[in-house]
Amino acid sequence: MDRRTFLATTFASTALAQRGAQQPQSAAVPGTAAPAKAKITSSVMLWTLKGTFEQRLETALQSGIQSVELVGEHTKWASADIARVKKLTRSMHLGMDTISSTPNWKQMPISMVDPAQRPNLVQEVALNISFAQRLEVPMLLLMSGDAIAGRTHEEQYKSMVEGARRCGDLAEKAGVTLIIEPLNTKVDHKGYWLSNCVEGLKIVKEVDNPHVRLLFDIYHEQVEMGEVLTTIKEAANYVKVFHVADNPGRHDPGTGTMKYDEIYKTIAKTGYAGHLTMEYVPVVEPVASLQKAVTSMRAALNVT
Repeated sequence: MDRRTFLATTFASTALAQRGAQQPQSAAVPGTAAPAKAKITSSVMLWTLKGTFEQRLETALQSGIQSVELVGEHTKWASADIARVKKLTRSMHLGMDTISSTPNWKQMPISMVDPAQRPNLVQEVALNISFAQRLEVPMLLLMSGDAIAGRTHEEQYKSMVEGARRCGDLAEKAGVTLIIEPLNTKVDHKGYWLSNCVEGLKIVKEVDNPHVRLLFDIYHEQVEMGEVLTTIKEAANYVKVFHVADNPGRHDPGTGTMKYDEIYKTIAKTGYAGHLTMEYVPVVEPVASLQKAVTSMRAALNVT
């Protein structure tokens, strides 16, 4: 164990001991983790936080977050790194719920909307599924890729569905779930093909595989389409993860125009049981920001 890992592990043990001394383990108050079996699991996307990987885990721990999402951090990890990360997150009582199945989709020819790239896509997804299995991560992000000039929307839609089916077969055999992620094209991801959850939901239904589900990014959907409450009601049964950020700015809930109390209550009314992930860039100190965001979320959802 190197010095950085030792310090992070020691910090985690101390923080958990302090929390346990202050209150019963079943309690959930601002700044502490909710019970492990909470109906809706709080998570944070680590790219939004600053510092080393270990420091970002510490921020999540201090914030009362239950789990973390990664993107492509795992791609450079050898077996020893994987073992170390698993040991560290377990010592912090943090789950790891998601990595990317196509972390290099911008650099590699792995677009889901181009049939010619499908062999590369399937190979890349298979590689990252193997990482997910070794890390014991249950879900992987699946990106459509950018739209292809000169191809009709319908052609690209058909390719997307077929690619999701092929990749879904791999996920089913491995016992993991792929979550398709729409991204807004108006502000953050110009040129991206799958720009909204309305069409994302249509694709998931057509693929018809329980190992292919939807990632519903509330910020992206609001930017691209608006009417997030209606779409949440329609899509919730097919969603495994919701992402949270306010608009405009992609910052803390409450810093923009979105009414997150109402959004959370709408999610709760659907009976949703999955992950709700903070994916925003904090405008204040990250621990205080996440504590406030998660406490408000739990209160609105009426979950511990």
